Amino acid sequence: MTPKTDEAFLREVDEELRRDQIVDVWTKHGRLIVGAILGGLLIFAAVLGWRYWSHSKAEGQAVKLQTAFDSLAANKPADAKTALDELGASGAPGYSAVARMTEANQLFNAGKAKEAAAQFGSVAGDTSVGKPIRDYALIRQTNIEFDTLAPQVIIDRLKPLAVKESAWLGSAGEMVAMAYLRLNKPNEARSVFKTIAETDGVPESIRQRAVQGVDAVDVGGADQKGK
Repeated sequence: MTPKTDEAFLREVDEELRRDQIVDVWTKHGRLIVGAILGGLLIFAAVLGWRYWSHSKAEGQAVKLQTAFDSLAANKPADAKTALDELGASGAPGYSAVARMTEANQLFNAGKAKEAAAQFGSVAGDTSVGKPIRDYALIRQTNIEFDTLAPQVIIDRLKPLAVKESAWLGSAGEMVAMAYLRLNKPNEARSVFKTIAETDGVPESIRQRAVQGVDAVDVGGADQKGK
């Protein structure tokens, strides 16, 4: 047998062996293979269906929220409240939080500060909501309650947000600095005001007030030393 014929023979034997192996695997596990393929297709179809349902639901919630805003703009608070109540109880964390905070703003505008603060507080304590929203709700709650809270409570609440890296430095820092002044701690207040004034990301109006705060603390300190 020549080498060429030998090579062809070995190839033919190898192919025949592979066919036998494939047939053997299919005979033993064919049903499992078909079941796995069908199962994969069903899972894929379920994922697509869930995505479509989720997108449709979110779209409906967005439309409902916009309807509530339109009703408020048209001075129809009763119509807005119906939509906001539904969103607040919808179980969708983001839309629920926005709806509850919108209702809290309405309560505050109606002179119901205590109820508004409680509503903001419920959002601030809701761990299903993203931290930026919780932080905003905490600032609004503290702002509403500021005159009734002990200064140390304000500091404990907002000090983690009154740092240079925080997006809420301006709003939180102002209240923390004022609380320090109420505790007769001008050095701590000056430090917070100075941080606000020197941070570029803080709105210009707040930075200007912080500069005035630093000046006021310095003047007050000088007067105190003179006395």
